Amino acid sequence: MRVNAIILAAGRGTRMGGQGSKVLLPVAGRPLILHTLDRFGRSREVHKAVLVVPPEDVREYETLLRTSPPTALETDVRPGGERRQDSVRAGLEALDPDCEFVAVHDGARPFAAPDLIDRCVTESRRNRSVTAAVPARNTIKTVFDGQVRETLPRSHLWEIQTPQAFALQTLRAAYELAEREGVEATDDAMLVERMGIPVWVVEGSTANIKVTYPEDILFAEALVTRGVV
Repeated sequence: MRVNAIILAAGRGTRMGGQGSKVLLPVAGRPLILHTLDRFGRSREVHKAVLVVPPEDVREYETLLRTSPPTALETDVRPGGERRQDSVRAGLEALDPDCEFVAVHDGARPFAAPDLIDRCVTESRRNRSVTAAVPARNTIKTVFDGQVRETLPRSHLWEIQTPQAFALQTLRAAYELAEREGVEATDDAMLVERMGIPVWVVEGSTANIKVTYPEDILFAEALVTRGVV
C-alpha cells in the first residue's frame, strides 16, 4: 500500500516577526525544512513527499532540494494557496495515482521522529484516521472577554500535533464535504471528525515542536546541538 506525505510550507510565518518563509530559517546550519524532510526520508512507510510552498518560491525550493544531499525520499514541489486547506488540496492533487494512505505534516515541525511517522501510518491502516498528540501539561481554561469561565479537566485534554495520517479516500471525502459546506478548519482531523469518523491518537513527543515564534528557533537549535533529536 503506497504511502505519500503532504508537507505544508506555504505559510509566511508572520508571527516570526520577519519576512519570507520561516521554514528556510537556519537550524543548526541547515534550513529548517531540510530537517523535516530528513525525518520523512528515514521513514520506512513514506515513499514520496509533496512539498507545498508559496507559488512565488517554487523555484527556490526546487533549487534547495537539487543542491542538498540526496535522500531516499522522492520530493515533488508544488505551489500552495492562500489558506491551509487550499495547500492541502494542492498536495492531494499531486499524490501518486496508486497512493492509498497519506500523512499530512507541518513543514515547520522539523523533529517528527521517523518512528512516529511510521506509527501514524500503521495506525491509519487499521482505523483510517489518526493524529499525533501529547497529553496537555498545563491547566487549560476557557476565557471570554478576559474572564475565566471554566477550567477544563486536563486528564482528557491532548495537544494535537502532526503528522496526521489518513486513508486517502477518507481525507478526500472530508475535503469535498468541507468545500460543499464552506467549512474551514485548523487541521485535517477536524474535517474528518465532521463526517462522524473517529480520529485515533498516536502519542507523539514534546520534542516534536512547531516553530512559530522567534524563541522556537533557539529551542530547536538547542534540541539539535544537545543531541535530543
